[in-house]
Amino acid sequence: MTIKVLIVDDHAIVRAGLRAVLKGEPGMELVGEATSGEEALQLSREFQPTVIVLDLSLPGIDGIQVTRKIKHDQPGVRILILTVHEDEALLREAIRAGASGYIIKHAAENELISAIHSVLMDDIYVHPKLIRSILVEPEPHEPALVYSSDEILTPRETEILLLIVQGYTNRQIAEELSLSVRTVEGHRGNLTEKLGLHSRVDLLRYAREHGLLSPNP
Repeated sequence: MTIKVLIVDDHAIVRAGLRAVLKGEPGMELVGEATSGEEALQLSREFQPTVIVLDLSLPGIDGIQVTRKIKHDQPGVRILILTVHEDEALLREAIRAGASGYIIKHAAENELISAIHSVLMDDIYVHPKLIRSILVEPEPHEPALVYSSDEILTPRETEILLLIVQGYTNRQIAEELSLSVRTVEGHRGNLTEKLGLHSRVDLLRYAREHGLLSPNP
């Protein structure tokens, strides 16, 4: 049986690297490449892949939501998360959403093929550095992120926050909202100072915890 693989990543260089790893691998066929969450949903329905190699940080719908939507519609597909984030909370969230594996991008070349075979055997594949996080249960009252301020974000700051977590650069945000790059930088600085958060992962978690993202199916 041919293993049909769909790659989902918005960076051309990452897709090229994955393509090279899969090329010539016996029994595997690269059936498509998507660059956004919406395109991933479309191509998954069109090609009915066996395995989807999916980035978490995507323009539009993020990888966690894509995972939930695809598993809802196509429960038999295996989803292998490929990300730069060595984050135990994101790992747990991805597994809860229905992902079958979690690989760190810098290790993808060595791990990808073995990870694909593992998830096809109904195993959960996790990058070795993070394996402990799914073997050890979190504390019952594990604290959430503590934000440095109770100030409410302005509508414009919220708008920019949502674009940041979708992977937009300052220039892309400026174009999307018809603002200058300097104005975007100012709003971005204000919102990160209010929240005390700077990484996109933490901002994404903030957006989730405060119900700012689109509801799941």
